[in-house]
Amino acid sequence: VQLQACGGGLVQAGGSLKLSCLASGTTLSINAIGWYRQAPGKQRELVARISTNGVTSYADDVKGRFTIYRDDAKNTLYLQMVSLKSEDSAVYYCNTLTRRLSPILPWGQGTLVTVSS
Repeated sequence: VQLQACGGGLVQAGGSLKLSCLASGTTLSINAIGWYRQAPGKQRELVARISTNGVTSYADDVKGRFTIYRDDAKNTLYLQMVSLKSEDSAVYYCNTLTRRLSPILPWGQGTLVTVSS
């Protein structure tokens, strides 16, 4: 089972970026799944999650700017980010979640998002 996050890059503040999480060996829709991020010197934090029935939830500082969604036909998770801020700069990861919102799988490499001000 492997989840691979991709789509990161360098973007100016106010810009947009869409991340993808490609799954192999598992079906994304059978578990809740989320996007995490970790900035240098900070703990990894859960910024967005989607339940098995499509209910979404966001951290306060990304609410209204980030959208998490899942394409079950492609078995892929996405994170659409708009109005990016410098504080959004981080390595972004995806992971499936337990009922208590703990990550299930070993962490992959993540994808780096750098927002220049």
